[in-house]
Amino acid sequence: MEIRRLDAGFDRYDELLALILSAFAVMDGRIDPPSSAHRLTPDGLKEKARAEIVFLAADAARLLGCIFCRPEPACLYVGKLAVLPQAQGSGIGRALMAAAEREAEARGLPALRLETRVELVENHRCFMRWGFEMTAENRHPGYDRTTSIEMTKRL
Repeated sequence: MEIRRLDAGFDRYDELLALILSAFAVMDGRIDPPSSAHRLTPDGLKEKARAEIVFLAADAARLLGCIFCRPEPACLYVGKLAVLPQAQGSGIGRALMAAAEREAEARGLPALRLETRVELVENHRCFMRWGFEMTAENRHPGYDRTTSIEMTKRL
């Protein structure tokens, strides 16, 4: 397995979308509102990749995981961390997060920031094991309850 930065020659957006949707399928029926992953398209992913920094995990035959990163003034925001269900638990997610950490450090950013849905307590525990702390609770527009948890990792 190799971790690499998505470059301008990348043309496998259909496969990337399938990867994200398969990884996020576990959220269907568990989170409210539904995941924004359902609004993604191959063309939308291409635009998102142009605007953000994307790291991919791949073997010789297929994409195994991805993470999208966006520099902010005080941190690197990480989102759409996805690993194929059959490859989860093999260290790919951690390797992708480590690539994001290296990117933040190279840019002189002192932290990583992410959001995870309030219902996904297993994700909260995983991110805490990786050094993240809960820093805020957020609500999606139109909701009067917490719908997501913000977490930060100081580097």
